[in-house]
Amino acid sequence: MKAFIIPVTPFQQNCSLLICEATRRAAITDPGGDLELIERAVANESVTVEKILLTHGHIDHCAGAKTLAERYGVPIEGPHRDERFWIDQLPTQSTRFGFPPAQAFEPDRWLEDGDTVQFGEETLDVYHCPGHTPGHVVFVSTRHRLAIVGDVLFAGSIGRTDFPRGNHADLIRSIREKLWPLGDDITFVPGHGPTSTFGEERRTNPYVSDGVDA
Repeated sequence: MKAFIIPVTPFQQNCSLLICEATRRAAITDPGGDLELIERAVANESVTVEKILLTHGHIDHCAGAKTLAERYGVPIEGPHRDERFWIDQLPTQSTRFGFPPAQAFEPDRWLEDGDTVQFGEETLDVYHCPGHTPGHVVFVSTRHRLAIVGDVLFAGSIGRTDFPRGNHADLIRSIREKLWPLGDDITFVPGHGPTSTFGEERRTNPYVSDGVDA
């Protein structure tokens, strides 16, 4: 599997194009905007988009999902149904953050902890990781040791929890109980900024390293 990071929106959110190399079929994660950049990457790689995957309902991660799904004729999978709270507010979010108008939508499939999603011959495990938002999910390829973590974890930081229905204790629990057991060698793509590994964050992250009290 190949993963291409496409920073989009004024927030430079890391949309990812995940490609099954065996079939040249792909999934797009968190298309928050700048759809022309995403479509250009799809065309440059000569892949067939099979579905759109969403980690959570904040506008910089999902504002372009409905439009892109309609253009490619593909389903939207994720996030967890507790994220309806945020997706229903997309029109309000767009006004608040100065984004182009965005419509609320219903994903074709809400995801639960323990689910899997597939594209081509690739399978990603789904982990419900609330805290930043109530219905946030993380996608993990155990085969390729890669995780798409949205705004749960960053290189040197963690997701903010001061938005409505955010919960700091839940976020710390999600990271330590859901992500760390997957292995230090997992490379993760955060919602913003550079990639890192779970092991590096366990050693050095000032919020969730092994030396920091819960």
